[in-house]
Amino acid sequence: MNSEGGIGAGITNRPSQQCSAPAAEDGDDYERPCPWIPGKKKKKKKITCLAICLIASPILILLVSRRGSPFPSMSGWASPSRMYASKGSKRDVLMGGLLVPGLDERTCASRYSSAMYRKNTARSPCRHLVKRLREQEALQRRCGPGTAAYWRAAERLGSRRNGTAGADDEGCKYLVLVPYRGLGNRMLAMASAFLYAMLTGRALLVDRGESLADLFCEPFPGTSWLLPPEFPIKNLQDLTGEAPESYRNLVQSDRPATSVSELPYVFVDLDHGCTYHDKLFYCDDERHFLHRAPWLLMRTDGYFPPALFLNPAYQDELDRLFPRKDSVFYLLAHYLLHPTNKVWGLITRFYDSYLRDSDERLGIQVRVFDGDTPFKHILDQITACTSQERLLPEVVEQEPSSFPAPVAAATAARSKAVLMTGLNSWYYDNIRSRYWQSPTATGEVVRVHQPSHEEHQLSGSTTHDMKAMAEMYLLSMTDAIVTSGWSTFGYVGHGLGGLSPWVMFKPENLTTPDPPCRRAVSMEPCLHGPPFYDCRVKRGADTGKLVPHVRHCEDMSWGLKLVHPE
Repeated sequence: MNSEGGIGAGITNRPSQQCSAPAAEDGDDYERPCPWIPGKKKKKKKITCLAICLIASPILILLVSRRGSPFPSMSGWASPSRMYASKGSKRDVLMGGLLVPGLDERTCASRYSSAMYRKNTARSPCRHLVKRLREQEALQRRCGPGTAAYWRAAERLGSRRNGTAGADDEGCKYLVLVPYRGLGNRMLAMASAFLYAMLTGRALLVDRGESLADLFCEPFPGTSWLLPPEFPIKNLQDLTGEAPESYRNLVQSDRPATSVSELPYVFVDLDHGCTYHDKLFYCDDERHFLHRAPWLLMRTDGYFPPALFLNPAYQDELDRLFPRKDSVFYLLAHYLLHPTNKVWGLITRFYDSYLRDSDERLGIQVRVFDGDTPFKHILDQITACTSQERLLPEVVEQEPSSFPAPVAAATAARSKAVLMTGLNSWYYDNIRSRYWQSPTATGEVVRVHQPSHEEHQLSGSTTHDMKAMAEMYLLSMTDAIVTSGWSTFGYVGHGLGGLSPWVMFKPENLTTPDPPCRRAVSMEPCLHGPPFYDCRVKRGADTGKLVPHVRHCEDMSWGLKLVHPE
């Protein structure tokens, strides 16, 4: 199932707005000596210092802007982690301990800067999650690429020696993730695999594919999460559940534990359309027989934590990690998925140019599953949803003679920026024209923007994926969001922002659904290919009714999502 939506060309051409130094914070010492007048004391020459600063500032700004960098110079003033974490600032760039300080901010500006672009949320990590993250970081450093432990384990894998006979003295086990399909699918897969790696004490390594290294910063201090090119198992993207080493074949054998001991690795196929036997993986507590395999290879295209919450073996630990059940993706993604500087430049330049100065920001993510041709029923669905839910104001048709007089600056109307994402620009053109040609009934000024429109999905193309990632992050910086049902692109956008979206139902028979949309009960993504099996009683069941914090999705009746029970 390809559940991507909304990327395109043109975003890199937006003008940069980040070439000047930030304003001083409250409490800064404005009477300190001018740094350009050696030997002057604090109480003298204040006016001279101020005059020199005022004269020199435009020159410095011009020099910085001519360098062509999309980022402000980190050496000219306090870095984001110091600027916003000190003096009682409301912006906690470390997110309550989710992130560790001290990493080089020049190589990954987004790690400590992204918190400045979003409203504070109540989704802070608990102490146990912070503790487990630090333990996972230590495991990644001890077992990751470049270590003696990794090379010994890789050598045994290449020689097809089994894990039991050649167990590593470092106790290193590995989860190799092969994410695939659209970028939204891959991001959901990475967050899911990371959670499973934490639960089972495995180091996570990710198949880099064509674009992964260009999209994401390294998340773990002092090591890499990218699978080395010399990894002995080749053509990972071609593995399927039919492979002899697959979990599917193991659970169908009479002696799965013995089979694992004879295999160099176990392959788990968690495609959204995988089989009943593949999905028994969600009931495996890792102590049954998978712990015998030092290498676990996993291929998945979606978000599967809801299924892990159904497994009794993990329930206590998951409850301790996530007291709020609707914050799993938000916390994992903000720990793991940091845009590279090039992608972060796309994000911040567009935000500063078109979204920052508005009183309110609305995101509208459009994903069409019936082809690339524009459809009027989807445009009607967008306008019906935003109107009924009072997300956008109504327009008033007026004669030219009835145009109001210009509004004084002191009483300027509120402004709303609408960020639209989609493969096609037709929906954006129509909504923009609506608010350009007619005033709003409330007097509110509505400006509509679309960063890009690729027309066709080109997953795997580095440039295409960079634009897609930028647009998902831009959606997460809005105050409210409307998303298309079934779209993993939309799931990532609202999940990163900590936003419970208005979900537009997938149309059937080319007809606008009634109602057109519904407010989601949580900001969590939906698991599209859930198990239908009760791990406790070992028989088929409606897994959306087994525990209060796992329910069926609004946009997909058989899917599963995490909610926080009232």
